[in-house]
Amino acid sequence: MYTVVGATKSRTLRVLWLLEELELNYTHLPAAPRSDEVKELNPLGKIPVLLDGDTAISDSVAIMTYLADKHGSFTFPAGTPERARQDALTNFLINEMDALLWSAAKHTFALPDAQRMPAIKDSLKWEFEQAQDHFSNFLGDQPFLMGNTPTIPDILAGHLGGWAVNARFPVTNLVFREFVDMMRARPAFRRAARN
Repeated sequence: MYTVVGATKSRTLRVLWLLEELELNYTHLPAAPRSDEVKELNPLGKIPVLLDGDTAISDSVAIMTYLADKHGSFTFPAGTPERARQDALTNFLINEMDALLWSAAKHTFALPDAQRMPAIKDSLKWEFEQAQDHFSNFLGDQPFLMGNTPTIPDILAGHLGGWAVNARFPVTNLVFREFVDMMRARPAFRRAARN
């Protein structure tokens, strides 16, 4: 059985969501970032951490990739053109959406007061709107980013859309908004969010 360490209102939710989609058993320890419990598993103090036996794996995308590969679901096989496209979409979401939301969060609460630049958030919001348009183009008229099969990037997009709303980022692209609503209506998301 897996153990997921990290508070739900963080990137940990992505891991919990995938575990629910995969219908795998796990325990959840909602530890805070930089807590002693987390630092024992990840010297950086970052969450989430997945424990698989004695092995601790950090970084939400690395954990999701590990689980999807191990259980042969929510991914395409490594070494295929489909996997390369899936990984490109994952990287797009991390670089063009996640990074913007995290930068805004750092300038809201994570950085020391003297290092915060609240004015940067206007630029980050503008970039986030541009990224939604790119997402819409990637999705096209298919139900999921990779076609008829949900994969890791779909969970990431669903998580990022919710994070954007909570951070008061504009979710102006109707295709992106409807996609996020559809993903977050999935029973697996609802179960994960209750953790």
